[in-house]
Amino acid sequence: MFRSATVCIIAACAAAVWAEPYRPAADDQIVEHLPLRADDRAARELAQLRAQWRRNPADATAAARLAAAYIDQAGAAGDPRYVGYAQAALQAWWAASDVPPPIRVLRAIVLQYDHRFDAALADLDATLAADPDNAQAWSWKTAIHLVRTEMPAATAACEQLAERVSALAGAACRAQIDALSGRAGAAATALRAALQVDVNADPALRLWALTRLAEAEERRADLPAAERAANAERAYREALALQRPDVYLLAAYADFLLDQGRAPEVLPLLQDHARADVLLLRLAIAAQAVNDRRRDAWARELAARFDAARARGDTTHRKEESRFVLAIGHDAARALALAQANYAQQRELADARILLEAALAVRQRAAAEPVLQWMARSGVESPLLHALAAQLRALP
Repeated sequence: MFRSATVCIIAACAAAVWAEPYRPAADDQIVEHLPLRADDRAARELAQLRAQWRRNPADATAAARLAAAYIDQAGAAGDPRYVGYAQAALQAWWAASDVPPPIRVLRAIVLQYDHRFDAALADLDATLAADPDNAQAWSWKTAIHLVRTEMPAATAACEQLAERVSALAGAACRAQIDALSGRAGAAATALRAALQVDVNADPALRLWALTRLAEAEERRADLPAAERAANAERAYREALALQRPDVYLLAAYADFLLDQGRAPEVLPLLQDHARADVLLLRLAIAAQAVNDRRRDAWARELAARFDAARARGDTTHRKEESRFVLAIGHDAARALALAQANYAQQRELADARILLEAALAVRQRAAAEPVLQWMARSGVESPLLHALAAQLRALP
């Protein structure tokens, strides 16, 4: 079956942190050597879905089920190859204009992983024109508009989604918008209440909602720093206690720990997850902070991955490379160039943060003006962003 709308939003929020998906050169190319144990339930399900698809690659139902399963694995493992495999499963319809709605939505998901947001939105809009009740399409439409901080469009799509999903899913969708619009305290209160009402929600939905709650708590300006941190910590730990693989959650909690000066805790948290670029980046930053002997090896591996991405024309990794170049390579000018190019394409809080940090490192307030203007317009509360902005404004 296709994933729920809430799981789709999880993937969309994480999408921007992964490199361009690997695409097989031919339909018969072997792409199955994946980090799954033979006894994994996911491995068995993928094997069954692949077998069904190979019997008839033009079967839309079989192709959609396989592509959706691959995208699920991308969200769980942070391995961009799975998205490339999803595209291969959809190859029969990749350039077609007459596409079944489930295939069209999955094509949009793959397109947005590649940061082809306009093309993805075109597919989603076409789906919704034919099927206005397609919650999966509304969820991805919300997520893409959020990535680009197109808040009125995100709000409109979120309201459409909320009418078609559970109360908790709707509350979580609205909370992530409120948390970016100067209403982080209200977002956290509403989401916590929804979580308390729907205690038996699907674990995937609960994990997503708890992650959104933790992020909202971090952004609150109405609480002292210690209370903000304690509230966020509780939400993160409750999400982790669900014991579901989720790269976005791990990356968000690792960033929280780094910001709290708790780098030693990042190493055991992520040491078994270095396959995902975003998690290897945080491992390298944490290792540098504590002078761990693995720092140089992790840094070399990251540099090699970024070099390989550039060699194949991938530009979807700029946020991570900017952070790597600034924190590990100490090349502020290059970090700023990468952050500026990244912010021109996607503008989530993490994108705004690295642009502010890079601009501050080179002492160029003008370079951060797009972020400063957005902060003024949006009313976003994030104490961390406002501290960086204050330092930039204090520059001579």
